Amino acid sequence: MITLSALWAEAVKNRATLVSYTDSLFEKLKIEEKKKVAIWAEAIGTLPKMFENSEGSEYVKFYLQVAESNTTIPAIIVKDSNQVTTSTLIDSSRYADISHFDNKMKSDFAKYPPITYSDGYNNDYKIFYQDSKIFTGLKEVLDNIIKSFISEVVINSASVPVVVTDSLHQNIIASGNLEMNIKSDTSTLLQLALDMEQENTPISIQLPVYGNCFIYYRNSELLTKLKYYPVVQFAVIALFILVAYFLFNFSRRAEQNRVWVGMSKETAHQLGTPLSSLMAWMEMLKYKGVDEETLIEMNKDVKRLEIITERFSKIGSVPELHPANLQEVLQGGLNYMRARTSQKISLNLKTELPDYIEPLALLNIPLFDWVIENLIRNAIDAMEGQPGTLEITTGEKGNQLFVDVSDTGKGIAASHLKTVFEPGYTSKKRGWGLGLSLSKRIIENYHKGKIFVKKSEQGKGTTFRILLPKPDEISPHAQPVFSPNEQG
Repeated sequence: MITLSALWAEAVKNRATLVSYTDSLFEKLKIEEKKKVAIWAEAIGTLPKMFENSEGSEYVKFYLQVAESNTTIPAIIVKDSNQVTTSTLIDSSRYADISHFDNKMKSDFAKYPPITYSDGYNNDYKIFYQDSKIFTGLKEVLDNIIKSFISEVVINSASVPVVVTDSLHQNIIASGNLEMNIKSDTSTLLQLALDMEQENTPISIQLPVYGNCFIYYRNSELLTKLKYYPVVQFAVIALFILVAYFLFNFSRRAEQNRVWVGMSKETAHQLGTPLSSLMAWMEMLKYKGVDEETLIEMNKDVKRLEIITERFSKIGSVPELHPANLQEVLQGGLNYMRARTSQKISLNLKTELPDYIEPLALLNIPLFDWVIENLIRNAIDAMEGQPGTLEITTGEKGNQLFVDVSDTGKGIAASHLKTVFEPGYTSKKRGWGLGLSLSKRIIENYHKGKIFVKKSEQGKGTTFRILLPKPDEISPHAQPVFSPNEQG
Protein backbone atom coordinates (compact mmCIF):
# COMPACT_ATOMS: atom_id res chain seq x y z
CA MET A 1 0.00 0.00 0.00
CA ILE A 2 1.46 3.37 -1.09
CA THR A 3 1.24 5.92 1.71
CA LEU A 4 0.76 9.66 1.42
CA SER A 5 4.37 10.19 2.56
CA ALA A 6 5.65 7.84 -0.16
CA LEU A 7 3.73 9.76 -2.82
CA TRP A 8 5.08 13.04 -1.45
CA ALA A 9 8.67 11.67 -1.47
CA GLU A 10 8.30 10.53 -5.10
CA ALA A 11 7.00 13.98 -6.08
CA VAL A 12 10.00 15.61 -4.35
CA LYS A 13 12.41 13.39 -6.27
CA ASN A 14 10.78 14.28 -9.58
CA ARG A 15 10.81 17.99 -8.79
CA ALA A 16 14.46 17.81 -7.69
CA THR A 17 15.34 16.16 -11.02
CA LEU A 18 13.62 19.02 -12.86
CA VAL A 19 15.52 21.64 -10.81
CA SER A 20 18.79 19.83 -11.49
CA TYR A 21 18.05 19.72 -15.24
CA THR A 22 17.18 23.43 -15.22
CA ASP A 23 20.45 24.20 -13.47
CA SER A 24 22.35 22.17 -16.09
CA LEU A 25 20.61 24.10 -18.88
CA PHE A 26 21.42 27.44 -17.26
CA GLU A 27 25.05 26.37 -16.87
CA LYS A 28 25.25 25.79 -20.61
CA LEU A 29 23.71 29.20 -21.26
CA LYS A 30 26.22 30.70 -18.87
CA ILE A 31 29.11 29.23 -20.85
CA GLU A 32 27.66 30.52 -24.11
CA GLU A 33 27.19 34.00 -22.65
CA LYS A 34 30.76 34.03 -21.40
CA LYS A 35 31.95 33.12 -24.89
CA LYS A 36 29.99 36.06 -26.28
CA VAL A 37 31.55 38.38 -23.69
CA ALA A 38 35.01 37.14 -24.60
CA ILE A 39 34.38 37.64 -28.33
CA TRP A 40 33.05 41.16 -27.73
CA ALA A 41 35.99 42.07 -25.50
CA GLU A 42 38.44 40.72 -28.08
CA ALA A 43 36.76 42.77 -30.80
CA ILE A 44 36.95 45.93 -28.69
CA GLY A 45 40.59 45.31 -27.95
CA THR A 46 41.49 44.49 -31.57
CA LEU A 47 39.87 47.49 -33.31
CA PRO A 48 42.49 50.12 -32.27
CA LYS A 49 45.29 47.86 -33.45
CA MET A 50 43.60 47.38 -36.81
CA PHE A 51 43.17 51.13 -37.23
CA GLU A 52 46.79 51.65 -36.27
CA ASN A 53 48.07 49.05 -38.72
CA SER A 54 45.60 50.02 -41.45
CA GLU A 55 44.27 46.47 -41.77
CA GLY A 56 41.89 45.58 -44.57
CA SER A 57 38.59 47.42 -44.47
CA GLU A 58 36.62 44.15 -44.47
CA TYR A 59 38.28 43.04 -41.26
CA VAL A 60 37.72 46.44 -39.68
CA LYS A 61 34.10 46.38 -40.72
CA PHE A 62 33.64 42.88 -39.19
CA TYR A 63 35.11 43.82 -35.84
CA LEU A 64 33.06 47.03 -35.77
CA GLN A 65 29.91 44.96 -36.29
CA VAL A 66 30.89 42.66 -33.44
CA ALA A 67 31.61 45.60 -31.14
CA GLU A 68 28.42 47.44 -32.04
CA SER A 69 26.19 44.35 -31.80
CA ASN A 70 26.52 44.22 -28.02
CA THR A 71 23.08 44.72 -26.52
CA THR A 72 23.40 42.54 -23.42
CA ILE A 73 26.87 42.97 -21.90
CA PRO A 74 27.36 45.87 -19.41
CA ALA A 75 30.86 47.31 -20.05
CA ILE A 76 33.00 50.39 -19.54
CA ILE A 77 36.29 51.50 -21.10
CA VAL A 78 38.65 53.23 -18.67
CA LYS A 79 41.60 55.44 -19.62
CA ASP A 80 44.43 56.19 -17.22
CA SER A 81 42.89 53.99 -14.48
CA ASN A 82 40.03 56.29 -13.51
CA GLN A 83 38.63 58.12 -16.55
CA VAL A 84 35.62 56.40 -18.13
CA THR A 85 35.69 57.08 -21.86
CA THR A 86 32.89 54.78 -22.94
CA SER A 87 30.07 52.92 -21.14
CA THR A 88 27.52 50.43 -22.41
CA LEU A 89 24.33 49.22 -20.66
CA ILE A 90 25.36 50.82 -17.37
CA ASP A 91 22.76 51.89 -14.79
CA SER A 92 23.99 55.46 -14.28
CA SER A 93 21.67 55.93 -11.29
CA ARG A 94 23.96 53.71 -9.24
CA TYR A 95 26.90 56.08 -9.49
CA ALA A 96 27.49 59.72 -8.54
CA ASP A 97 29.72 60.40 -11.59
CA ILE A 98 29.49 58.00 -14.52
CA SER A 99 32.69 59.43 -16.01
CA HIS A 100 34.83 58.60 -13.00
CA PHE A 101 35.90 55.00 -12.27
CA ASP A 102 35.45 55.07 -8.50
CA ASN A 103 35.60 52.32 -5.87
CA LYS A 104 31.92 51.39 -6.29
CA MET A 105 32.48 50.79 -10.00
CA LYS A 106 35.61 48.77 -9.27
CA SER A 107 33.57 46.59 -6.89
CA ASP A 108 30.75 46.09 -9.42
CA PHE A 109 33.17 45.13 -12.19
CA ALA A 110 35.62 43.03 -10.18
CA LYS A 111 34.26 39.60 -11.23
CA TYR A 112 36.29 39.32 -14.45
CA PRO A 113 39.85 40.63 -15.16
CA PRO A 114 39.87 43.67 -17.51
CA ILE A 115 41.03 43.51 -21.16
CA THR A 116 43.94 45.89 -21.78
CA TYR A 117 44.82 47.51 -25.12
CA SER A 118 46.61 50.60 -26.52
CA ASP A 119 45.43 53.01 -29.22
CA GLY A 120 48.90 53.48 -30.66
CA TYR A 121 49.28 56.97 -29.27
CA ASN A 122 50.67 55.91 -25.93
CA ASN A 123 47.20 55.76 -24.47
CA ASP A 124 46.36 52.61 -22.48
CA TYR A 125 42.80 51.46 -22.01
CA LYS A 126 41.08 48.81 -19.90
CA ILE A 127 37.75 47.21 -20.71
CA PHE A 128 35.75 46.18 -17.62
CA TYR A 129 32.62 44.05 -18.16
CA GLN A 130 29.97 42.05 -16.28
CA ASP A 131 27.79 39.05 -17.03
CA SER A 132 25.31 39.69 -19.77
CA LYS A 133 21.81 40.83 -18.95
CA ILE A 134 20.42 37.56 -20.30
CA PHE A 135 22.63 35.45 -18.04
CA THR A 136 21.86 37.63 -15.00
CA GLY A 137 18.14 37.28 -15.63
CA LEU A 138 18.45 33.52 -16.04
CA LYS A 139 20.43 33.30 -12.79
CA GLU A 140 17.69 35.15 -10.93
CA VAL A 141 15.11 32.76 -12.38
CA LEU A 142 17.20 29.77 -11.28
CA ASP A 143 17.63 31.18 -7.77
CA ASN A 144 13.87 31.70 -7.53
CA ILE A 145 13.26 28.13 -8.70
CA ILE A 146 15.65 26.79 -6.05
CA LYS A 147 14.03 28.89 -3.32
CA SER A 148 10.58 27.87 -4.51
CA PHE A 149 11.59 24.18 -4.51
CA ILE A 150 12.97 24.33 -0.97
CA SER A 151 9.90 26.23 0.21
CA GLU A 152 7.55 23.70 -1.34
CA VAL A 153 9.52 20.84 0.23
CA VAL A 154 9.52 22.18 3.79
CA ILE A 155 6.07 23.81 3.71
CA ASN A 156 4.08 21.12 1.93
CA SER A 157 0.33 20.66 1.69
CA ALA A 158 0.66 17.13 3.07
CA SER A 159 2.02 18.59 6.36
CA VAL A 160 4.96 16.17 6.24
CA PRO A 161 7.66 17.14 8.83
CA VAL A 162 10.90 17.81 6.90
CA VAL A 163 14.56 18.55 7.68
CA VAL A 164 17.01 19.33 4.82
CA THR A 165 20.76 18.99 5.56
CA ASP A 166 23.99 19.17 3.61
CA SER A 167 25.79 16.03 2.44
CA LEU A 168 27.91 15.86 5.62
CA HIS A 169 24.89 16.13 7.92
CA GLN A 170 26.45 19.14 9.66
CA ASN A 171 24.36 22.10 8.53
CA ILE A 172 20.62 22.66 8.30
CA ILE A 173 19.53 24.07 4.94
CA ALA A 174 15.81 24.22 5.72
CA SER A 175 13.08 22.66 7.88
CA GLY A 176 9.31 22.76 8.08
CA ASN A 177 6.14 21.45 9.77
CA LEU A 178 7.98 21.07 13.07
CA GLU A 179 7.39 22.35 16.57
CA MET A 180 8.31 26.01 16.89
CA ASN A 181 10.64 25.49 19.86
CA ILE A 182 13.08 23.30 17.90
CA LYS A 183 13.29 25.20 14.62
CA SER A 184 16.21 27.35 15.79
CA ASP A 185 18.14 24.57 17.54
CA THR A 186 20.58 23.06 15.03
CA SER A 187 21.71 20.15 17.20
CA THR A 188 18.10 19.17 17.95
CA LEU A 189 17.22 19.34 14.25
CA LEU A 190 20.21 17.18 13.31
CA GLN A 191 19.20 14.60 15.92
CA LEU A 192 15.62 14.76 14.67
CA ALA A 193 16.90 14.06 11.15
CA LEU A 194 18.64 10.92 12.40
CA ASP A 195 15.43 9.82 14.10
CA MET A 196 13.50 10.41 10.87
CA GLU A 197 16.02 8.23 9.02
CA GLN A 198 14.83 5.28 11.13
CA GLU A 199 11.30 5.81 9.83
CA ASN A 200 11.93 6.69 6.15
CA THR A 201 15.00 6.52 3.90
CA PRO A 202 16.21 10.11 3.29
CA ILE A 203 15.95 11.54 -0.25
CA SER A 204 19.29 12.43 -1.84
CA ILE A 205 19.11 15.40 -4.27
CA GLN A 206 21.46 17.76 -6.10
CA LEU A 207 20.76 21.47 -5.65
CA PRO A 208 22.63 24.38 -7.26
CA VAL A 209 24.69 26.31 -4.71
CA TYR A 210 24.10 23.70 -1.99
CA GLY A 211 25.39 20.67 -3.90
CA ASN A 212 24.35 17.21 -2.65
CA CYS A 213 21.62 17.44 0.02
CA PHE A 214 19.51 15.03 2.04
CA ILE A 215 15.79 15.44 2.76
CA TYR A 216 14.71 13.70 5.98
CA TYR A 217 11.00 13.27 6.63
CA ARG A 218 8.44 11.30 8.60
CA ASN A 219 4.71 10.63 8.39
CA SER A 220 2.51 13.61 9.09
CA GLU A 221 0.28 13.74 12.15
CA LEU A 222 -2.76 13.62 9.89
CA LEU A 223 -1.48 10.47 8.17
CA THR A 224 -0.76 8.86 11.53
CA LYS A 225 -4.29 9.62 12.69
CA LEU A 226 -5.73 8.25 9.44
CA LYS A 227 -3.71 5.07 9.91
CA TYR A 228 -5.32 4.43 13.29
CA TYR A 229 -8.77 5.63 12.25
CA PRO A 230 -9.93 2.15 11.05
CA VAL A 231 -8.76 0.66 14.36
CA VAL A 232 -10.71 3.28 16.30
CA GLN A 233 -13.70 2.76 14.05
CA PHE A 234 -13.69 -1.00 14.58
CA ALA A 235 -13.23 -0.45 18.33
CA VAL A 236 -16.29 1.82 18.41
CA ILE A 237 -18.29 -0.74 16.43
CA ALA A 238 -17.11 -3.52 18.75
CA LEU A 239 -18.05 -1.42 21.78
CA PHE A 240 -21.48 -0.74 20.30
CA ILE A 241 -22.00 -4.48 19.68
CA LEU A 242 -20.78 -5.26 23.21
CA VAL A 243 -23.14 -2.72 24.76
CA ALA A 244 -26.01 -4.05 22.64
CA TYR A 245 -25.17 -7.59 23.77
CA PHE A 246 -25.12 -6.60 27.44
CA LEU A 247 -28.40 -4.73 27.09
CA PHE A 248 -29.97 -7.75 25.39
CA ASN A 249 -28.49 -10.06 28.01
CA PHE A 250 -29.73 -7.78 30.78
CA SER A 251 -33.21 -7.77 29.31
CA ARG A 252 -33.20 -11.55 28.86
CA ARG A 253 -31.96 -12.19 32.40
CA ALA A 254 -34.41 -9.70 33.84
CA GLU A 255 -37.21 -11.58 32.07
CA GLN A 256 -35.87 -14.90 33.37
CA ASN A 257 -35.68 -13.52 36.90
CA ARG A 258 -39.26 -12.28 36.73
CA VAL A 259 -40.31 -15.79 35.70
CA TRP A 260 -38.25 -17.32 38.53
CA VAL A 261 -39.69 -14.94 41.11
CA GLY A 262 -43.25 -15.43 39.88
CA MET A 263 -42.90 -19.21 39.79
CA SER A 264 -41.33 -19.28 43.27
CA LYS A 265 -44.01 -17.09 44.84
CA GLU A 266 -46.73 -19.16 43.22
CA THR A 267 -45.09 -22.40 44.43
CA ALA A 268 -44.89 -21.07 48.00
CA HIS A 269 -48.56 -20.04 47.78
CA GLN A 270 -49.64 -23.43 46.43
CA LEU A 271 -47.69 -25.29 49.14
CA GLY A 272 -49.27 -23.19 51.87
CA THR A 273 -52.76 -24.75 51.64
CA PRO A 274 -51.85 -28.50 51.78
CA LEU A 275 -49.21 -27.72 54.41
CA SER A 276 -51.87 -26.26 56.68
CA SER A 277 -54.04 -29.31 56.11
CA LEU A 278 -51.15 -31.68 56.92
CA MET A 279 -50.55 -29.91 60.21
CA ALA A 280 -54.24 -30.35 61.08
CA TRP A 281 -54.14 -34.06 60.14
CA MET A 282 -51.07 -34.48 62.37
CA GLU A 283 -53.08 -33.24 65.34
CA MET A 284 -55.91 -35.66 64.54
CA LEU A 285 -53.48 -38.59 64.27
CA LYS A 286 -52.15 -37.79 67.74
CA TYR A 287 -55.69 -38.14 69.16
CA LYS A 288 -56.16 -41.45 67.38
CA GLY A 289 -53.10 -43.00 69.05
CA VAL A 290 -50.83 -43.41 66.00
CA ASP A 291 -47.29 -44.64 66.76
CA GLU A 292 -45.31 -41.72 68.24
CA GLU A 293 -42.11 -42.50 66.30
CA THR A 294 -44.09 -42.37 63.06
CA LEU A 295 -45.56 -39.02 64.07
CA ILE A 296 -42.07 -37.68 64.88
CA GLU A 297 -40.79 -38.54 61.36
CA MET A 298 -43.93 -37.17 59.75
CA ASN A 299 -43.50 -33.98 61.78
CA LYS A 300 -39.92 -33.67 60.47
CA ASP A 301 -41.22 -33.86 56.91
CA VAL A 302 -43.88 -31.24 57.64
CA LYS A 303 -41.20 -29.00 59.11
CA ARG A 304 -39.16 -29.62 55.99
CA LEU A 305 -42.07 -28.57 53.84
CA GLU A 306 -42.33 -25.40 55.91
CA ILE A 307 -38.63 -24.70 55.27
CA ILE A 308 -39.10 -25.35 51.53
CA THR A 309 -42.08 -23.00 51.47
CA GLU A 310 -39.97 -20.38 53.26
CA ARG A 311 -37.19 -20.82 50.71
CA PHE A 312 -39.46 -20.19 47.77
CA SER A 313 -41.14 -17.24 49.49
CA LYS A 314 -37.76 -15.52 50.00
CA ILE A 315 -36.83 -15.56 46.33
CA GLY A 316 -36.95 -11.96 45.11
CA SER A 317 -36.70 -10.52 48.62
CA VAL A 318 -33.69 -9.69 50.80
CA PRO A 319 -33.29 -12.47 53.38
CA GLU A 320 -31.15 -11.69 56.40
CA LEU A 321 -27.71 -13.15 57.06
CA HIS A 322 -26.73 -14.22 60.56
CA PRO A 323 -23.46 -15.59 61.98
CA ALA A 324 -23.77 -19.38 62.24
CA ASN A 325 -21.53 -22.32 63.03
CA LEU A 326 -20.90 -23.84 59.60
CA GLN A 327 -20.14 -27.28 61.05
CA GLU A 328 -23.41 -27.42 62.99
CA VAL A 329 -25.49 -26.30 60.00
CA LEU A 330 -23.92 -28.97 57.81
CA GLN A 331 -24.40 -31.62 60.49
CA GLY A 332 -28.11 -30.80 60.75
CA GLY A 333 -28.63 -31.08 56.99
CA LEU A 334 -26.64 -34.31 56.84
CA ASN A 335 -28.68 -35.88 59.68
CA TYR A 336 -31.94 -35.11 57.87
CA MET A 337 -30.68 -36.62 54.59
CA ARG A 338 -29.12 -39.69 56.31
CA ALA A 339 -32.55 -40.92 57.51
CA ARG A 340 -33.89 -40.65 53.95
CA THR A 341 -30.94 -42.19 52.11
CA SER A 342 -30.14 -45.81 51.29
CA GLN A 343 -28.01 -47.65 53.84
CA LYS A 344 -25.62 -48.51 50.99
CA ILE A 345 -24.37 -44.91 50.98
CA SER A 346 -22.20 -43.63 53.79
CA LEU A 347 -22.67 -39.92 54.67
CA ASN A 348 -19.71 -38.39 56.55
CA LEU A 349 -18.79 -34.94 57.84
CA LYS A 350 -15.24 -33.97 58.77
CA THR A 351 -13.25 -30.79 59.28
CA GLU A 352 -9.66 -29.73 58.67
CA LEU A 353 -9.98 -26.85 61.13
CA PRO A 354 -8.32 -27.00 64.56
CA ASP A 355 -10.65 -27.61 67.49
CA TYR A 356 -10.08 -24.11 68.89
CA ILE A 357 -11.41 -22.42 65.71
CA GLU A 358 -15.15 -22.03 65.47
CA PRO A 359 -16.13 -22.03 61.76
CA LEU A 360 -18.46 -19.02 61.79
CA ALA A 361 -20.02 -17.77 58.55
CA LEU A 362 -22.78 -15.29 57.73
CA LEU A 363 -25.57 -17.53 56.49
CA ASN A 364 -29.23 -17.60 55.73
CA ILE A 365 -29.67 -21.14 57.00
CA PRO A 366 -32.83 -22.14 55.04
CA LEU A 367 -31.24 -21.07 51.74
CA PHE A 368 -27.79 -22.49 52.54
CA ASP A 369 -29.45 -25.80 53.57
CA TRP A 370 -31.13 -25.76 50.16
CA VAL A 371 -27.73 -25.62 48.44
CA ILE A 372 -26.30 -28.45 50.55
CA GLU A 373 -29.42 -30.53 50.00
CA ASN A 374 -29.15 -30.04 46.21
CA LEU A 375 -25.50 -31.13 46.23
CA ILE A 376 -26.23 -34.17 48.43
CA ARG A 377 -29.19 -35.28 46.27
CA ASN A 378 -27.10 -34.89 43.08
CA ALA A 379 -24.29 -36.90 44.64
CA ILE A 380 -26.68 -39.69 45.69
CA ASP A 381 -28.22 -39.75 42.20
CA ALA A 382 -24.72 -39.93 40.66
CA MET A 383 -24.03 -43.17 42.60
CA GLU A 384 -27.08 -44.70 40.87
CA GLY A 385 -28.07 -47.00 43.80
CA GLN A 386 -24.60 -48.50 44.10
CA PRO A 387 -22.69 -48.59 47.42
CA GLY A 388 -20.63 -45.44 47.86
CA THR A 389 -19.47 -42.63 50.08
CA LEU A 390 -20.52 -38.99 50.31
CA GLU A 391 -18.16 -36.86 52.35
CA ILE A 392 -18.48 -33.21 53.36
CA THR A 393 -15.25 -31.51 54.45
CA THR A 394 -14.83 -28.04 55.92
CA GLY A 395 -11.65 -26.03 56.20
CA GLU A 396 -9.99 -22.64 55.91
CA LYS A 397 -8.30 -21.07 52.89
CA GLY A 398 -6.91 -17.58 53.48
CA ASN A 399 -9.74 -15.28 54.50
CA GLN A 400 -12.39 -17.79 53.39
CA LEU A 401 -14.00 -20.97 54.67
CA PHE A 402 -14.51 -23.83 52.24
CA VAL A 403 -16.99 -26.69 52.07
CA ASP A 404 -16.11 -29.66 49.84
CA VAL A 405 -18.90 -32.09 48.89
CA SER A 406 -17.33 -35.26 47.45
CA ASP A 407 -18.95 -38.41 46.12
CA THR A 408 -17.86 -41.69 44.53
CA GLY A 409 -20.41 -41.49 41.74
CA LYS A 410 -20.11 -41.61 37.95
CA GLY A 411 -18.44 -38.20 37.62
CA ILE A 412 -18.97 -35.39 35.09
CA ALA A 413 -17.61 -35.38 31.54
CA ALA A 414 -14.90 -32.75 30.98
CA SER A 415 -16.96 -31.21 28.16
CA HIS A 416 -19.80 -30.47 30.62
CA LEU A 417 -17.78 -28.89 33.44
CA LYS A 418 -18.44 -25.34 32.18
CA THR A 419 -22.17 -25.84 31.75
CA VAL A 420 -23.19 -27.69 34.93
CA PHE A 421 -24.39 -24.45 36.56
CA GLU A 422 -26.45 -23.28 33.58
CA PRO A 423 -30.26 -23.57 33.80
CA GLY A 424 -31.49 -26.75 32.14
CA TYR A 425 -28.34 -28.83 32.63
CA THR A 426 -29.12 -32.27 34.03
CA SER A 427 -27.79 -35.81 33.64
CA LYS A 428 -31.06 -37.33 34.89
CA LYS A 429 -33.91 -38.61 32.76
CA ARG A 430 -36.31 -36.72 35.01
CA GLY A 431 -35.48 -33.26 36.25
CA TRP A 432 -35.52 -29.61 35.24
CA GLY A 433 -31.82 -28.93 35.68
CA LEU A 434 -32.39 -25.96 37.99
CA GLY A 435 -30.77 -27.21 41.25
CA LEU A 436 -27.14 -26.26 40.52
CA SER A 437 -28.15 -23.01 38.81
CA LEU A 438 -30.18 -22.05 41.86
CA SER A 439 -27.33 -23.08 44.19
CA LYS A 440 -24.87 -20.87 42.28
CA ARG A 441 -27.19 -17.88 42.58
CA ILE A 442 -27.70 -18.41 46.31
CA ILE A 443 -23.97 -18.74 47.06
CA GLU A 444 -22.61 -16.03 44.74
CA ASN A 445 -25.37 -13.41 44.62
CA TYR A 446 -26.44 -13.64 48.22
CA HIS A 447 -23.64 -15.08 50.35
CA LYS A 448 -20.93 -13.36 48.21
CA GLY A 449 -19.08 -16.64 47.87
CA LYS A 450 -18.18 -19.00 45.05
CA ILE A 451 -19.21 -22.50 44.02
CA PHE A 452 -17.44 -24.57 41.39
CA VAL A 453 -16.40 -28.08 40.43
CA LYS A 454 -13.09 -28.63 42.18
CA LYS A 455 -12.40 -31.94 40.43
CA SER A 456 -14.27 -34.65 38.63
CA GLU A 457 -13.25 -37.92 37.03
CA GLN A 458 -15.64 -40.18 35.21
CA GLY A 459 -16.21 -43.43 37.05
CA LYS A 460 -14.50 -42.16 40.22
CA GLY A 461 -16.58 -39.24 41.48
CA THR A 462 -16.92 -35.47 41.75
CA THR A 463 -16.01 -32.80 44.31
CA PHE A 464 -17.91 -29.49 44.48
CA ARG A 465 -16.31 -26.69 46.49
CA ILE A 466 -18.09 -23.78 48.17
CA LEU A 467 -16.06 -20.76 49.31
CA LEU A 468 -17.59 -18.43 51.92
CA PRO A 469 -16.13 -15.17 53.26
CA LYS A 470 -15.58 -15.00 56.97
CA PRO A 471 -18.01 -12.75 58.90
CA ASP A 472 -15.59 -9.77 59.03
CA GLU A 473 -15.09 -9.92 55.24
CA ILE A 474 -18.72 -9.27 54.19
CA SER A 475 -21.59 -7.03 55.16
CA PRO A 476 -24.70 -8.66 56.60
CA HIS A 477 -26.75 -6.55 54.17
CA ALA A 478 -26.98 -8.45 50.90
CA GLN A 479 -28.80 -8.14 47.60
CA PRO A 480 -31.87 -10.24 46.77
CA VAL A 481 -31.15 -13.77 45.62
CA PHE A 482 -33.23 -13.08 42.52
CA SER A 483 -34.24 -9.57 41.61
CA PRO A 484 -36.15 -8.55 38.48
CA ASN A 485 -33.32 -6.08 37.79
CA GLU A 486 -30.49 -8.53 38.50
CA GLN A 487 -27.83 -8.64 35.80
CA GLY A 488 -25.69 -11.62 36.72
